[in-house]
Amino acid sequence: MELEYVLPGEIEKRSFEMIGKELDDMGITLPKDKAFLIKRAIHTTADFDYAKTLYFSDGAIDRVKELLKEGATIVTDTNMALAGINKKVLAELGGKALCFMADEDVAKEAKDRGLTRAAVSMEKAARLDGPVIFAIGNAPTALVALREMYDKKDYRPSFVIGVPVGFVNVEAAKELIIDTDIPCIINRGRKGGSNVAAAICNALLYSLR
Repeated sequence: MELEYVLPGEIEKRSFEMIGKELDDMGITLPKDKAFLIKRAIHTTADFDYAKTLYFSDGAIDRVKELLKEGATIVTDTNMALAGINKKVLAELGGKALCFMADEDVAKEAKDRGLTRAAVSMEKAARLDGPVIFAIGNAPTALVALREMYDKKDYRPSFVIGVPVGFVNVEAAKELIIDTDIPCIINRGRKGGSNVAAAICNALLYSLR
């Protein structure tokens, strides 16, 4: 295998060309309205399973784009995902990105109530003004908390990007969101991660730039 010389500014373009060719070789045709996002997830992970496992609720792409154009806030469950989101492009749309996981009040309340910080973070985010897009890449308990608030009719998320990675309750937590009428993009199965959550957010932001 020989090294291919590619100019720094052309690396991403070349990567997406390679992804497109490999998908063609596999006989996989992505839905036109979702291809940009699925390819971004594959680009971030080098994992072609995302072509099959990403679930989109009806009208998900149009809905989340509308929210971003309205200046929605993106709330993540890790500072890693927060760091990965292109906040400059988000700010151009009038939005911002937040993560409450390291907040002292969240840590204290989580300890007092015997909950995860992720669950308490979701409750704190539910008190924000305006539409909130939840980008969950690590904690299934964040999705569980969102579903519990929804079931109690306390709160209905504007949109959920649910791609936590792992083993314990990960798959079941994702299905808890799919089984509602909450607009969402979910990666079924165990795969995901903060990098994937950020990549999905960025794919959407870049599509609006």
